[in-house]
Amino acid sequence: MSAATDILPGPGRPADSYRGLITALGIGQICSWGSLYYSFPQLAEAMGRDLGWSKPELYGAATLGLALSGLAAYPVGAAIDRGHGRVVMGSASILAGLLMLAWSQVESLALFYVLFAGIGCLQAATLYEPAFAVIARRAGPGMARRGITALTLWGGFASTVFIPLIQVLIGQFGWRGALVGLGLINIVVCGGLYLTAIRPAMDAIPPHGPLPDEGSTAGHGAVVRAMRTPVFWALALTLTAYAASFSAFTFHFYPLLIERGLDATATVAVLTCIGPAQVAGRVLIWVFAPHASIRRIGSMVVALFPLAVIAVAFLPPSFLPMAAVAVIYGAGNGIMTIVRGMAVPEMLSRHSYGAINGALTGPSLLAKALAPAGAAALWAVTQNYNGVILAIFAGALLTAIGFWSAALLSKRSSYGSELH
Repeated sequence: MSAATDILPGPGRPADSYRGLITALGIGQICSWGSLYYSFPQLAEAMGRDLGWSKPELYGAATLGLALSGLAAYPVGAAIDRGHGRVVMGSASILAGLLMLAWSQVESLALFYVLFAGIGCLQAATLYEPAFAVIARRAGPGMARRGITALTLWGGFASTVFIPLIQVLIGQFGWRGALVGLGLINIVVCGGLYLTAIRPAMDAIPPHGPLPDEGSTAGHGAVVRAMRTPVFWALALTLTAYAASFSAFTFHFYPLLIERGLDATATVAVLTCIGPAQVAGRVLIWVFAPHASIRRIGSMVVALFPLAVIAVAFLPPSFLPMAAVAVIYGAGNGIMTIVRGMAVPEMLSRHSYGAINGALTGPSLLAKALAPAGAAALWAVTQNYNGVILAIFAGALLTAIGFWSAALLSKRSSYGSELH
């Protein structure tokens, strides 16, 4: 069976429409992730030089924005469960673009915080989690795995496309001009794709009310039931620790490599290795483990993160060793995105995907929010990245321990076993 056929949602769902949805969401995710998330370290470095703001001041804005993203995760997921994916993702992209245009004119630190608070909040409605919920609603949670995997293949190119693009834009037009370009991409490309491709009338899940056999598992009830299981909390620990270490690593890998002696060109080249490695990791799963359980896949991939951090600490700071680290980190992160997307239907419940996933990812988004500023503060105290590397390693180790616990608990749990 072909890969295209494998991602079809089921009887009665038009194949071309579903493939079109995945393609549109995929292009949108490249642009959403590239402009709203991966752009920050480069923009922050340029803003700091121009405006004289310190690293903790700049990364404090990222903390505030991501914290609000965590608070918005549950209501966004619940809204998509109710069939509002088009409005949620389309309008959020347009608003995010407008805020980036305003950011391009900022002179005040307070105004910068206000604008980035709004951008961070809108990330909860534009990045992977809402897109996964849209796919789960169109295909049904039980049939969403191949669609989610296909989407992550697209999204894996975000850093590869946008890190060098942003470097060129900053070099040619300054950080303000770069923000104008990124804002227009959100308004025209992301907003246009999400508003056009997401069609609630074609969802596999009935738009009004729960499925006939859902009973008390619908909406809030599904979240309450999931929270009564130890699997939920083990996954919450996993995703929270992973988000903290991922966020600190992503936001500080660029300045870390600069501090250790790589020039900007070599550093950008290292960072651009992450995207292809993410895609390669996802392709490996697509080709060689399309039916392997998420428990098994996740249990293997979480071991890569501590190894990547150890490599950063002990390998020489030159291009080839750091590129190898970027490849390990990128491949692990690429596969982990699939694990994140499918942990709920395969290890918890196939009901109310958006709401349960939002409840799980809320704390992880708060951790993702605190990690960049925490790492910046730790750097400010020590004036080097040694302590930051140690903290990231602790988060990576907790990620592995948490997922191994969740895998063991879900395998033994009668609540998990009812899904298989």
